[in-house]
Amino acid sequence: MLKTKIKQGKSGIVLYGLTPPKISLSHDEAKEIALRQLSRLDGIKIDGLVIYDLQDESNRNSSNRTFEFVRTIKPEIYAKDYLQNRYEAVIYKAVGNYNEAEFKEFLQTHSDAISIFVGASSAIDTPKLSLNDAYKMKKEIANDLTLGGICIPERHTKKQDEDLRVASKRVKGCEFFITQAVYDIETAKKFLDDFAALGIKNTPIIFTFTPCGNEKTYEFMQWLGISVSNLSKNRIFDSDDALESSVKLSLDMFEFLYKYGTAKGISVGANIESISTRKVEIDASIRLLKGIIAIVEKNSLENTKSKIQSASRFDE
Repeated sequence: MLKTKIKQGKSGIVLYGLTPPKISLSHDEAKEIALRQLSRLDGIKIDGLVIYDLQDESNRNSSNRTFEFVRTIKPEIYAKDYLQNRYEAVIYKAVGNYNEAEFKEFLQTHSDAISIFVGASSAIDTPKLSLNDAYKMKKEIANDLTLGGICIPERHTKKQDEDLRVASKRVKGCEFFITQAVYDIETAKKFLDDFAALGIKNTPIIFTFTPCGNEKTYEFMQWLGISVSNLSKNRIFDSDDALESSVKLSLDMFEFLYKYGTAKGISVGANIESISTRKVEIDASIRLLKGIIAIVEKNSLENTKSKIQSASRFDE
């Protein structure tokens, strides 16, 4: 179970991220989308879903948004009424979208959920509810809720304090963290170095990976604040197949971070998503998902064999 793996600080947690349909769709239209999303995951052994709660981030970035912001079905409603709770789910809650009464109702109704609270996207936002107030309400109302937090490795490069931010959220009750999409391996590696130095145990760091198949998707990634190193950009767009190159790059980055984290005593997992609605990129995200699961299984088997061999040498 996902909740058990989080609480035990297990490595190799694999999640798949979904954005609920537009709130303007009819129930039947949204249901059709849900069935299509679930069908893509048939036969794939994931630990759970991540279901996002979108917020308008226009105050964070003055540039024109590549894809229009639309309001979507609440993630907890989508999980229950449309996805039929087929998988355990990490429910994102953009707390600034809700007033105190609305958020209290969510906590009372979903007191045993797994959830990540997301704060305001910009310092100039005027959220209905602050992240700190949401943490306090969770402690008072839903102490059994399994709480996670956001981690942004590229912020660590600029401010050198993302490890401390994560540690602070850990003290406030966060038991695991999901990052923004990774396309800069050095930034992610530096974060792991500094986080490991803090000696915080049993805290899975789940890195997000998303395919990038064309310039429009790349522009949207930049608008979202995803850091793409020149090395990554060149590897994707200097190839004959940008989409497939981005999948292979993500697989390489995950395998490195998984092994690197293990060596430093940090539990590393993966969250796979498609930020694009293009079918080819969604299909690529499923290939990426399968590839990451294969990496986890291969390394788990190798670690088991290594432990058996070590035990055999000890017995001798």
